[in-house]
Amino acid sequence: MTAKVTRTLIRSHHQLHKSLADAERSGNHGQATLLRDQIERQGGLEAYQQASLQGQALDRGGDTSKVLLEWLQPDLENTTETYRMLEVGALSTSNACSRSKAFAVTRIDLHSQTKGIEEQDFMKRPLPLSSADTFDIISLSLVVNYVPNASGRGQMLKRTCQFLNQNDDTGRELRQVKPSLFLVLPAPCVTNSRYLNEDRLTMIMESLGYIRAQRKLSSKLVYYLWTYESTHDKSKNQPSDFAKKEVNPGKARNNFCIVLD
Repeated sequence: MTAKVTRTLIRSHHQLHKSLADAERSGNHGQATLLRDQIERQGGLEAYQQASLQGQALDRGGDTSKVLLEWLQPDLENTTETYRMLEVGALSTSNACSRSKAFAVTRIDLHSQTKGIEEQDFMKRPLPLSSADTFDIISLSLVVNYVPNASGRGQMLKRTCQFLNQNDDTGRELRQVKPSLFLVLPAPCVTNSRYLNEDRLTMIMESLGYIRAQRKLSSKLVYYLWTYESTHDKSKNQPSDFAKKEVNPGKARNNFCIVLD
């Protein structure tokens, strides 16, 4: 597929799923059925994943995990430890982090297309029973924007906290890499949205206990590394919830939003 075709397919897939979520929420079953049929005619999730995979090719901007590896490399050079990573929405078993010996990667996706990626919904993944079930790093690369509704996006971000390793008895205080969330979004989600900007996103993340460690903005994507501290004062100067609120008025803005309650 050409770059134009992949962009069109990905954009259409997101729009159809958003419309489907709206139809289901309003109880419009007829419209919901029509939208499901349209999604299937376009190839469904499999076609979306193929377009996303091709979009990760080197001639389309490359593998987003390379940015994460670059950020962590100075710390990784000073340790021989292996860090557990959960990659949500994994499309490949050969990205930069997978090739690095520093990570033991668990990969999940709603629709696995290859061996080495478990077919699983992160929102239904069993909660950790011990530190052995937790991770040092969680990757949500172009995943949150795929969630069709604003409250679902907030719940996904909130749920990551339960899967990060915070047990001091593992010697984590001696580790070079802190419990972290790697978050990648299309740049317009924070640069051109009526309901979300970087200040608003930072407030949401800090209310969960995250502190921004790294940020990179490209022409198409925005990359973040958030470190998690369970003892962080989450109530300090933070609202108790984040409802849908216009923070960046303008007719040319998009409607991307994250709601946290």
